[in-house]
Amino acid sequence: MPMPQLSGLDATFLYLEKPEMPMHVGAMHLLELPEGYRGRYVNDLRRLYAARMPALPALRRRLWWMPLNLANPVWVDADPDLSYHIIEHKLPRRAAGTAQSDARSLLEEKISLLHPQLLDRSKPLWRMHVIEGLPRSTRGLKQVGVYSQLHHAAVDGQAAVALGNVLYDLTPQPREIALHPSRRSKVYSIGMVEMLRGALGSEVGQVARLVRELPATLGTVAGAAKGAFTGKRLLGKSSGNITLAPATPMNVTVGITRAFASASVPLPELKALARAHGTTLNDMVLMLCAGALRNYLLLHQKLPRKSLVAAVPISLRPQGDTRPDNQASMSLISLGTHLADPGKRLAHIRTASSAMKTTMGRMKSILPTDFPSIGIPWLIEAATSLYGKARVADRLPQVANVVISNVPGPQVPLYLAGARMLANCPTSIVVHGLALNITVQSFDAHMDFGLMADAAALPDVKTLAGALDAALDELRGLPSPPATSPMPAAHPRIPAPAAAKVSRKRPASRVNATQKGV
Repeated sequence: MPMPQLSGLDATFLYLEKPEMPMHVGAMHLLELPEGYRGRYVNDLRRLYAARMPALPALRRRLWWMPLNLANPVWVDADPDLSYHIIEHKLPRRAAGTAQSDARSLLEEKISLLHPQLLDRSKPLWRMHVIEGLPRSTRGLKQVGVYSQLHHAAVDGQAAVALGNVLYDLTPQPREIALHPSRRSKVYSIGMVEMLRGALGSEVGQVARLVRELPATLGTVAGAAKGAFTGKRLLGKSSGNITLAPATPMNVTVGITRAFASASVPLPELKALARAHGTTLNDMVLMLCAGALRNYLLLHQKLPRKSLVAAVPISLRPQGDTRPDNQASMSLISLGTHLADPGKRLAHIRTASSAMKTTMGRMKSILPTDFPSIGIPWLIEAATSLYGKARVADRLPQVANVVISNVPGPQVPLYLAGARMLANCPTSIVVHGLALNITVQSFDAHMDFGLMADAAALPDVKTLAGALDAALDELRGLPSPPATSPMPAAHPRIPAPAAAKVSRKRPASRVNATQKGV
């Protein structure tokens, strides 16, 4: 039997994709090779992928389209050609010998050029770029970069982490993993009749489910609205989350070029600061981003009087669910960038984050990741083209200024095909109206930031990455609450199953300045 149709959410990433809006995610990996290493790392990586491919279903499938693109496509089996999917790039020889060259800086420049390249939809939707020619590490060892591309139609942030759990090792020696061959018969193509039958069956099931769940959905929406109104009345103020975002250089129609920058912040210090201020690690990440954005916009004399609003992805994935698909929604959080006092800004973010969690906690159980799809491909593709060509994002206010995504990752040293990973900075998507995406992932002893921007809107995104230094210094300078006062509790846990879990980085922070795309 063929794999099922893509869910409505998964397929939406296909229909939104245009040359100016690539819909793949991934990461910049900086790797240090073992002492005395000889050979080509690209071959080691291909051998690792070949050995573990049976445990990587998301990499062993490709799209099979409905006739006339009438409804969502399905996944069918594929045999990936690793010589195509894992390729090598060599930087100019002068790169490694230039005194001011920095490995991360060189990687960021290369990713800025590679990211706009769309993935081939006739093949499995992923690719790995091995980048050779980097300067040696501080320990004098050879370094290599890897840039991964995975289409967002295939994975969300947590599904990508699950892939990493299969590929990464805790030691330089790759481990043996238990492989359980699938008993499902392979399907490499599907006939038109079978496709239509499957699409119609899926439509009937989707409509029946929506009708069946309608009473509960209406009750949940009404309860959430009542709770939000009551909370606002009791507090005497609003969190500022539900409001149109002010105009900034990030809120424009995007083009086909990208600029990427990265930064790393020590995770133990950030956790200690969160404990000292009785807040969450995720709020600390938002605070760093808010401080950096405020300083950057002040530098360019474009800081709005009104607070910036962040679009923050929220995972809807049940604990332990590692399926290769998308299970996420989007929430809004006011960043308090209008507040010069960092203490007041942190309090603002805590209030806004708590309000978002309360609302999303009620709504999480009813947010859809799938819906009827007949005719939807035509509608979304036409609307996306019109939105871009008419430059609507330049004319109308947006609901958010920036996407900020925090994905929990492994907090231990990792190895990939025998090479130690020094940095794991995510790369993500920018769209019309949101020309900046900041994705953060905890890894080893640091939080790695990946800032993807439209190159025309923010050509100096590396300056923004550098502003994370000043934002961290602001946090360090904040006085802790008095020891005699009760420590403010972290945001209260919302009872399951309604909990909307928000995912959670120097002696001196390792920030690099150069360029780079739920």
